[in-house]
Amino acid sequence: MTRVAVIGGGQIGEALIRGLLESGWTGGDVVVVGRSPDRVAALGQRLGVRATADAAEAARASDLIVVAVKPGDIDGVLSGLDAAHMGAGHDRVLVSLVAGVSIAQLDRGLPPGTPTVRAMPNTPMLVRQGITALAANSYVSAEQLGRVTRMLSTVGKVVVVEESDLDAVTAVSGSGPAYFFAIAEAMVEAAVHLGLPHPVAVRSVTQTMLGSAALLQSSPHSAPQLRAAVTAPAGTTAAALGELERRGLRSTLHDALAAARQRSMEYGTTA
Repeated sequence: MTRVAVIGGGQIGEALIRGLLESGWTGGDVVVVGRSPDRVAALGQRLGVRATADAAEAARASDLIVVAVKPGDIDGVLSGLDAAHMGAGHDRVLVSLVAGVSIAQLDRGLPPGTPTVRAMPNTPMLVRQGITALAANSYVSAEQLGRVTRMLSTVGKVVVVEESDLDAVTAVSGSGPAYFFAIAEAMVEAAVHLGLPHPVAVRSVTQTMLGSAALLQSSPHSAPQLRAAVTAPAGTTAAALGELERRGLRSTLHDALAAARQRSMEYGTTA
């Protein structure tokens, strides 16, 4: 079994560890790394995995080194890894889940030749329903990329893209859950305005979204086909969709995603 070190015991790091354990990794295959010995020890005990405050030690004993810290902490993490056990001639792969940090920045902080993968997950990984996009440097072999893919598949789906596409991925799936929640919030407010009790509105909206997503995922039909199947001419759905189109739903979403991608690009240049 691939041995994994997770540097960073926050929400994302903990979600990945839980996904690994629920997918067949054992506590002996996983080590969590944190700056505070007492806090990381408590986290390791709670999760049932090894724990240490020594990142270099954890990296030496691992095949995949996952960094899940705040952007401002990445340089300190990279400098703390043992250069004698990283880089060309070693099979260890560094996997960064740190937002806005480019492969070039990661490479500058690591020994030459280190296989490095930059990953962009989203928050549904907390319930093992995420989507993670991967971009790798030239030192990552197909076998190593397969190992990284299998690891991150424990918390959802995985796609491999060019690094230049990660800003668009950030706009679509990284920020996407917030758009979804905003629509759910607005639908609940509208349902209450129409007279539904709040608990009924929340349950109706949540299950409608959950069921619709499941249908879209499992159906052989596309989103436009499924939408058309629900929309009878001159019916209630047609009335609602007509109002959404009149208000510029599509153009608003296009502009929103473009704004998110632009901000991601700007963030990446300053990270």
